[in-house]
Order: sequence, then C-alpha cells, then structure tokens
Amino acid sequence: MAIESHIIGFYQAVSTDQALRDASTEAEKLLDDWGIESSMREDVFQLVDSALKKGEDLDPESQRLLEKDRKSYITNGLGLPAGPKRDRFKAIKKRLSEISIIFQKNLNEETGGLWFTPEQLDGVPNDVLETLAKGQGENEGKLRLSFKYPDLFPTLKYATNAETRKTVFVANENKLPQNIPLFREAVVLRDEAARLLGYKNHAEFRIEDKMAKTPKTVDEFLGDLRERLAAGGLEEINKLLALKAAEGNKDGHYYLWDHRYYDRLMLEKDYQLDHNKIAEYFPLGPTIRGMLQIFEQLFGLVFVEITGEERDRVSDTGKGSDIVWHEDVQVFSVWDDEDEGSGFVGYLYLDLFPREGKYGHAANFNLQPGYMDENGNRRYPATALVCNFSKATPKKPSLLKHDEVVTLFHELGHGIHDLVSRTIYSRFHGTSTVRDFVEAPSQMLENWCWTPSQLKSLSHHYSYLSEDYAKAYQESSGDSSKPEEHIPDSLIENLIKTKHVNDALFNLRQLHFGIFDMTVHEPSSHENIEDLKISETYNKLRSEISKLDGPESLGEGWDWGHGQATFGHLIGGYDAGYYGYLSSQVYSADMFYTVFESDPMNGTEGRRYRHTVLERGGSQDEMQTLVDFLGRKPEPDAFYRELGIKA
Repeated sequence: MAIESHIIGFYQAVSTDQALRDASTEAEKLLDDWGIESSMREDVFQLVDSALKKGEDLDPESQRLLEKDRKSYITNGLGLPAGPKRDRFKAIKKRLSEISIIFQKNLNEETGGLWFTPEQLDGVPNDVLETLAKGQGENEGKLRLSFKYPDLFPTLKYATNAETRKTVFVANENKLPQNIPLFREAVVLRDEAARLLGYKNHAEFRIEDKMAKTPKTVDEFLGDLRERLAAGGLEEINKLLALKAAEGNKDGHYYLWDHRYYDRLMLEKDYQLDHNKIAEYFPLGPTIRGMLQIFEQLFGLVFVEITGEERDRVSDTGKGSDIVWHEDVQVFSVWDDEDEGSGFVGYLYLDLFPREGKYGHAANFNLQPGYMDENGNRRYPATALVCNFSKATPKKPSLLKHDEVVTLFHELGHGIHDLVSRTIYSRFHGTSTVRDFVEAPSQMLENWCWTPSQLKSLSHHYSYLSEDYAKAYQESSGDSSKPEEHIPDSLIENLIKTKHVNDALFNLRQLHFGIFDMTVHEPSSHENIEDLKISETYNKLRSEISKLDGPESLGEGWDWGHGQATFGHLIGGYDAGYYGYLSSQVYSADMFYTVFESDPMNGTEGRRYRHTVLERGGSQDEMQTLVDFLGRKPEPDAFYRELGIKA
C-alpha cells in the first residue's frame, strides 16, 4: 500500500498546483479512514492472534512483525468490547487523522507576511532584501517579508531595529490562528482515547513501546537535564545582556527576539566569525556533491545524477519532466560501489528551494519503502529531501550558512538511512524505528560538519564557479584579489570554537518543546487537559525554562502568542515523543566518540555502521542494534561531555 499511498500524500507537501494539493489531502483522508477501519477488523485480528499463539519458529523480523501487529490491533481499539466505547474510539481516531492533515496543510499553505520600509530592515543582508516583493499603492516604497525561513531567520539575526525583530517574532508566533483550536482538540481527543484503552494518559500510551518505556523515565531525563543546564543558561544570558548593554541598550531584559541577533553579534565580536563570509564557501551545488562524496567513501555508495536526456530515457512516458514534481528537483540513482557488489540501491530526490504551498521546514520523506516481495525479489526504495534554502540570484548562487550545512547533512542522513535499509517488511524499513531512536543516526552524522578535514573538503568558494560570479564577488567585496578556493584554516578554527557557544540556551529551547509536549500529553485528569490554557502554558514554560523574556514582561499577558499552532511535530507524529531529539543525542554522541572520533572517514567502520545500524531499520529492538554496534549498552558520558556538564 505504501508504494502508492506515500506518493499520493506527498503532493500536498510539494505540488505547485492548488487543486492537486487539495486532492492529495482528500486522498490521504480516505486512505487514513480506510487504515483505521482495517486496523479494527476483528476477523483479521483473530487470525494474527492465532498465528502468534501457534508459536511457529519464525525468523526474528517476522516474529517481531507478528508481535507488533497484534499489539497494534489492541491499541487501535480491539482491546475494547464491541459497542459504544469501541465506536467512540474509532470516531476519535478518524477525527485525529483529519486534524493532522488539516493542521499540516495550513502550515504548508501559510502565505502571511509583513510590510516594512527599507529603514526598518536596516542591517538585513542585501541579498535577502533583493528577493523581497516590492510594494505598490499603500505599500509603495516598502518590502514584503514572509514567514518563510530564508526571509524570517536573516531578519531576526541581522535587523538592527529591535521593534522590527519583535514585530516579526510575535507575528510569526501568531501566523496560524486556524490551528489553535485544532491543536486543543487534538490533545483533548488523544487523552480521551488513551483513557478508553485503560492508560492514564496519552504519554503513557505512546511511550510504552519506545526505548524510554515510561513517562517517568522521560520526565526524569528532561528534569535532570533542565537542572544541569539552568546555571549555564543564566550565565550565557548575562554575557549576552552585557553585549546588549555595550550596544547602548541597558533595559536589563533579554527578549526572545533578541537572541538570534545578539548570538550572531557575539560570534562576530568575540570569535571574529562572520556567517555570511563562511556561507561564501558553501554554495549549494558543490556542497551537495561534497556531502555525497562523504557518504560514498563512508558507506560504499555511488550517486549518479539523472539529468537531461537521461531523464527521458528512465521515464515511463519518455518525458523527463514526468519523473519529478517540479523543475527545481534533482534526482539521483544510488548504487553500491564495487566492494559492496555494484547493485542498485534506490532513488534520491532533492527539492531544496521554497515556493508557495510547499512544506515549510526541512524534512526527509519516504516516497516508496524497500522490502522483499512474495517472490523474494527486492523492491527498491525512493526517498526525498524537502528543504527551504535561499535561491540563487544573478550575482550569487544559493549559499548555505553553516547551520544550514548541518541541517542538509542531517536530513541527508535520514535519506541515506532510508536508502540503505535492508528489511523484509516495509513496516520496518529505514527510519521506521521508534521515535526516540530515529534521530540518532542523523544526529551522529552532524559531527562531520564540525570536523576540519570535512569542512575543508565540502567547501568551494562561489567565485570559482563562473566568471560572472567571480566578477560579482569582486564588485560586492571591493577586493580585487581572489579568495582561497577552500575555506581557510583560520575560519574553520574560529567556527569550531563556536560549536558550544550559547549551547545551554539552545538545549533549554529544546527542553521547552519537550517539556511542553509532555505537559499537554500527561495531564493528571481528563478535566485537567480540557481546562488547560494551552497558549499560556506554552509561553509560561518557555519563560521558566529558557529564561528569555517575552511580551508578557512588557505587560501584554501570557496569551500574546500561540507557538503551538505552528508546531507541526506535535501533530505529525512526535506527540509525547519530542524528547527523542534530546534523548537520542545520548546514543548519537556515544556512537561518534566511541567509533568515529579518531578517524571520521574510516570506511571500514562506516560500512560496519551501514550494515549494523542503518540496514536494520526497525527490524529489531533498537537497543540491540546499539549493543551490536558499540559492543555494549550505550552510556551518557559522551553526551554530557559534549554539553560541557558533568555526567
């Protein structure tokens, strides 16, 4: 079913055609409704139950499939007696599916923005301003700033006008009022459904089959980390407040809309780090090629881009445009190298630039899973990276800030996991692991973006790409001499020094998301979640955990923003699971520092990692996968050392 359904549902995230996006949304609703009905088939459940009780000697993955199938029937309502309770549970499941689809569609199709004068956008880089729409009529002389990442983040980082940054930040938190009631309805319905099944709350229901097993384990992990990071966070804020005061603003507040700006300023002043200068060495095309070469060397893969007439040849219709959904999309066929047997692996698609109606963040989408068919033949996977990096201009190619390099490498890590997986069943393919493990492989690979030799090999100054770019660089820089082709060692050294600058504040931000997630999914009673003031809770927790001031400190109350309405993770599968972004770092740090730290490009270890971790997908217990790779159970020492706190 996934061979058809993943692509059908994918159009709502990437198509430029409103009618096709709408049709994709409606089709996904139909598929989800069918899935809910089929997951509550009493007759099929009896067959699965009987097969498990029969106790035949099965291969481990088939045994795991049978056990998980039986459990899923029970947690999908067949543990309830036929009648009103089961009917109510089914109705809740259908409504939750509908909410998820509508919520994400609203996120994808959000088109809001604000008009500013050029003076209000003082400090924002020219290459950003040049891409903004120019106003007419009442907006004559103004520029329109959208809430898409290529507009939003540079403005919060560079706009010298604090009021502009505040306006943008608050507006972004309030950009989707239609999602506010949907979020509330979702958490209330989830709690009701969990209680119908006999669980205390939705968190207990969701975490039972994850690595953490219980909400108590999660709460203790998050609480302990919060306690360990609190002092460091306050220390970082004090340093940033001193920088703010030195800039002439001594109001004593460090606001939410201050952080990206003063964090960037600190990096420039204290570490001589100019992210725009670093971005010059990471034009998108060469950076992608460099990343793929790393994966080739580490994992024994070969990536072949399909372009021009070759697209016509591989297309069933003979039209190359039919094998992609947009002209910007790149597609690669992926192969094993000779040492790995030279076999076909799958297809990788890259859709990297923003456009109207497109999914607004960075993510990896499985288009078709891999598995063995009933004749023992392999069905090959296809996977897509969907990101939103700034597009090229006549004077510059798309240039990646270092954090965007990390994001791209992270998502490519998910894509490689999706491609090299070798499971019998599609259910366990690739990233289909428990949520509190799924981020670990990609998080581990992020370390390559902080390794001097790899940064050097990935880099390629954009002025070397063409004569036009070289001329444009000289004009914009006022420097007639050519820059180094690869990023200088001094820049790399300065960059690596900043890896943990304001790290406590970053992780406290992640803790805010994780603790809010647990708060709304772990109420003491159903009445508690029905009565919970969700927006106030979101903003209060952020203030308490991150220690950053918001509009509430200016007397505007706690209901000033509705960030949860923009939080697609908690509606799209990370409910009672966002903690996994932090907990999986325990595993990713342990794997990197134990195996790869001394030689990140060790192809022998890279292939062992491919076969021991990535190939397994979710086909065995994830803790067993870690033990197989590490030779022992994972330990948190490397994670805490990385954060600069005692284990």
